[in-house]
Amino acid sequence: MATDDQSFTKGDEVTWKSHGGTAHGTVEKKITSDTEEAGRTVRASQDDPQYLVRSDRSGGEAVHKPGALKKD
Repeated sequence: MATDDQSFTKGDEVTWKSHGGTAHGTVEKKITSDTEEAGRTVRASQDDPQYLVRSDRSGGEAVHKPGALKKD
């Protein structure tokens, strides 16, 4: 099974690779359409969703593809 097939829900604790190593945070929402989020344009669809996550360390928001996230 490909890692891009993962699905996350609001409140899931996740990790992702960041500049300084591994970042930890919480899924805020699933994005399934093109939108502006976390200061940039996000290209997403039902078949190719992305996820808005909030960093535990910085409190900042970022958008990631499911393949970049891993459930804690």
